[in-house]
Order: sequence, then structure tokens, then C-alpha cells
Amino acid sequence: MSRIVTPEDIAGSYDKDALWTPLGLIAPLEARVSGHVPARPARGISIDTRSLRPDDLFFGIRGDRTDGHDYVAAAFAKGAMAAVVDEAHADRLAPLGPLYVVHDVLPALERLGLASRGRSAARIIAVTGSVGKTSTKETLRLVLTQAGKVHASVASYNNHWGVPLTLARMPRDTDFGVYEIGMNHTGEITPLVGMVRPHIAIITTVAPVHLEYFDSVEAIADAKAEIFSGLMPGGVAIVHRDIAQFDRIAATARRSPAGLLVSFGRHEEADARLIDLVPAPDHSMVTAEIQGKRLTYRLGAPGRHFAENSLAVLLAAKACGVPLEDAAAVLAFSTPQAGRGQQLLLEAGDGPFRLIDESYNANPASMRAAVEFAGTLPLDGIGRRIAVLGDMLELGDHAPQLHQDLAEVLREARFDLVFAAGPLMRHLFDALPSGLRGEWRATAGELAPLVAAVVRRNDIVLIKGSNGSRMTAVVESLKEKARLAGVETV
Repeated sequence: MSRIVTPEDIAGSYDKDALWTPLGLIAPLEARVSGHVPARPARGISIDTRSLRPDDLFFGIRGDRTDGHDYVAAAFAKGAMAAVVDEAHADRLAPLGPLYVVHDVLPALERLGLASRGRSAARIIAVTGSVGKTSTKETLRLVLTQAGKVHASVASYNNHWGVPLTLARMPRDTDFGVYEIGMNHTGEITPLVGMVRPHIAIITTVAPVHLEYFDSVEAIADAKAEIFSGLMPGGVAIVHRDIAQFDRIAATARRSPAGLLVSFGRHEEADARLIDLVPAPDHSMVTAEIQGKRLTYRLGAPGRHFAENSLAVLLAAKACGVPLEDAAAVLAFSTPQAGRGQQLLLEAGDGPFRLIDESYNANPASMRAAVEFAGTLPLDGIGRRIAVLGDMLELGDHAPQLHQDLAEVLREARFDLVFAAGPLMRHLFDALPSGLRGEWRATAGELAPLVAAVVRRNDIVLIKGSNGSRMTAVVESLKEKARLAGVETV
């Protein structure tokens, strides 16, 4: 190993904007350096050259379909300060630039994440749940920004590589860290929360998702409750009080390092209780009682599911020292993200229609919430409620019945027309009354032009399905229809 310390390297040690100094990376990575020690500090961490920025440290992680070692050259071409590679690839990649050579790249990223957590004085929050993890994480990011510097997971970086990557990216001077933690098998949350070591852990809800890998909803609840195993001693456990598995989860929380268990929901015993909800198309007015204090606030993300999760956000913010009134005031600026309830007014040619984009993911609980919310929106004139639904995945043997059960939910929400894509959604389509049936196709791509041809002014169009159902094809088709009409989407 050749290690030459340059003046620039020493200077990097005192760069207040540096995420990691060149020498400071060697110990946590357990790496040897091939070539010179990099002259520049790492200002970011990347595992994807498409989003890599100059002075990022690139990790050549081997995935299911690609090997990051094949992109090391591209990383250096885009300005990476160095790359982390394994011994098997080190000799071949050595001419490209400075390398940190390790036995295995993903465990090296995990060690860097642990080092980041170890040096941080931030207040850390972890969020899991069958529904609402990402929106709750993003709302926490928004609320806590008023009180300090916030670092949070990007998108849904909540798995075995997303969590250590987010940890490794956390600046030393972070005041609040918000981490989303996901799972689809028993035992997956435990090692992730063991890295994060939160002061506050939230379970948004438990629902029949990933049933392909679980025998029961109770087993899902047990897997979600693993999040409390990593709590810092005396930490706060926050749980949805209305779910059927509350007592089961609460018992796990009490056996954990948690020092306080608090709950939220509509239940009369909830510590943060939803008292009243006045819905509107683009917001909700919420009245709640938070640990004895009554508040009324505007929530920029409309819908009961967002309102209930906002209670968990307020409990967490209060536990972080943010005054309740200040946190509640910021909730007016929360908005749903693309694919997670974002609303767009688009042009049908004869006038505008409302698109509710729920295309990112779906399970029975989130599907019901989205359908019920769309059912609360008022229709104008000749407008119709149209649902465009894709398969809900990972439901195992329960999948046909869970899809078929949506027929009653759609009827109760007063939908006028239903389009469906995918083999599982065929069960729903066949269960619908003939008057509600639009079209069924095997894929979202085949269905998209049929939907675009039917939509007209004043319609409310809900698009939802699991990510693997590719319902974004329908969203993009409707956006294209608006562009062809000469109207920009908003």
C-alpha cells in the first residue's frame, strides 16, 4: 500500500464542509489505499453514477442486476474523489484513480454509516409502518427544519443499502436525523435500526402487506415492532393506537429500551387524538388534542391518513423540543409527493380535470385510504370519479380476494368508472357491476391510451398500484394529453 500524505490532504482535515476527510475514511472502511491518498475530502457518498456529483466518494456495490465495479471509470469521469472497491477488482481498477480497497464493499458502507452515527450528536428519529413511512418522514423533515439542521433519507432509501448510505451521508453538524426503515421479511428491521440507534421510533400503522412472506398480520406487527429493539435507552416509542395489534406492539415496546410509549389516532385513550377533520381538495383542517393540549391546524396534505400521521409527527417534534404550536403551524406547508397523493390539474381538451397520482405503491390499506379520500372530493357539473388501478403485489394466496374486496370500497366511495391493469386486478374488474367497468388490460402501458381517450373536464382521476405495476405509464399518458392540449401541468 502506498500512502503519501500531501499538504492538500492535511488541509482537507480542517475543511468544515468536508463530509469525510481522506485519511478519516481509512479506519471506518477498514481499507487499504491503492495509489496516493486522495487529495480532496469527500463531500458526498454515491452508489449511482447517474446522480454522482464532483468530490463524491463512490462505492462499487454489487446489486442483483448490476455490479458497481463496472461503473468506477464513469464515477471518476464525473469527478469522484475516490472509489471503494473490493480486492478482486482492485488491480484492474487501480489506473483509474485513488481507491479504498476493502474485502467487501457493502459491509464497508455499513461501517462508514456506523462511524457517522457514532460521531453524531443529532436527535435521531426512525420511522416504519405498512403505510405512510415516506410521507411521515418527509413531514418530519419539514417540521424539524425550523429548529435546526435536518438530515433525512432520500426517497425511500429504507433497505439494507439505503439505511447505511443515508447514515454515511449525515453531516457531522446535523441537529436532527430522520430515517425511514422498511422490511418485507422478519428480522430485516433489527440490523437496520441497530445501525440507526434512534432516540424516537414511530410505527405509522400495520396492515396486510407482504403477506407473501408472512403467515398473518400479527407476524407483520411483530416484524414492525423490531424497530424498538434499537432505541437508545430511555427513548420514545410512538404507535398508532387504532390498529388491532396495538396491545401486541405496546408489549414489545415496553420490553425494549424505550422509556416512554405514546400513541396517536382516533382512539379515546390516544395521547395524540384526532378530534375533528374537515376535508378539502387540497388540504385538511385538523382539530386534535396532543397530550392534553387542544390544537386546530391546517394540513397541506389532504386526507384522513395524512391527518392521523401528522399526529405522530407532532408527538415526535414535541419529543425533540419543538413547541407544539410551532410544529403545527408548519404542517400547512406539507404537500404530498409525486406518486404518493400528489394532485395535478390537467387539461382534457374541453377543460381541466384533477389527477390524484398514487402510482408509487399500493397495498389494501393504502388503496382503501386513497379511494375513500377521492370519494370525499366534490364533483363539478358532468365530472366523474374514475379509478385506474394496478395490481397490489406481495399479497400471496390472499391476493385474489383482497383485490376483489375493493369492489365494495369503490362503490361506497361513489366511483363512476374503473379501469384496471394486471392479472390480479382482473379479480376486481370481474367483481364490479357492469356499469362501473371501463377497461381491463394486462399492463398499465396497454391501458394508458384507453384512459387518456375517455377522460374529460371536471373528472377526478385516481391512479394507484404497486410500483411493480408501472402505473406511472398512465400518469405520463395523461400529462402528455395535457401538453398536446397546450396546457402546462401544475
